[in-house]
Parts: sequence; C-alpha cells; structure tokens
Amino acid sequence: MRAVGLKILKNRLSEYVRLAAGGETVLVTDRDRVVAELVPPRPGRSPLLADALLAEAVRKGWITPPLERSETAPHRAPVARLEEILGELALDRAER
Repeated sequence: MRAVGLKILKNRLSEYVRLAAGGETVLVTDRDRVVAELVPPRPGRSPLLADALLAEAVRKGWITPPLERSETAPHRAPVARLEEILGELALDRAER
C-alpha cells in the first residue's frame, strides 16, 4: 500500500493508476489526511466501461435484466407486412 499527496498525484496520475490496476492500493492524502483510495478493480469486473455502466443501470433499477439467459437474440415477429405499411402511408398522403 502506498500513500501520495494530491499535488504529486495530479502530476503523476498515470503512474498511480497503473499501480492500482496492477493490484496495489494507493491512499490519496491532503495535508496528511487520507481523503480517497485508488484500488484495483473488483474480481469479476468487466474491463469494458459499457459493461460497468450497464451493471450500474441495473443496480439503480433503470433497466431489468432478462429472466432467461440465451446465446441468441429472441425471435421477432414483424408487426405488419411492408405492403400494409406502404398502403397506409399512401392513404395518409392522399388525405393531405
């Protein structure tokens, strides 16, 4: 475990982030008082930001994960045939 002051951290941020990514905890201090910690990612955390944002959205209840896990996308039946849609579009345009 290492400790670093804010000023030094600001100037060498990449170095300390690499240490944290490598498994080391870095304590951030301000006037000899610990104010934050840089820690390695938790085991099992995806290295992709999109996965982390998705997991956060699930935790906050913004989205609900699927009840069943599947390797393929679910089958989607078309709502209407193309001919029906084009016919309705032509009728709408004719009414204008």
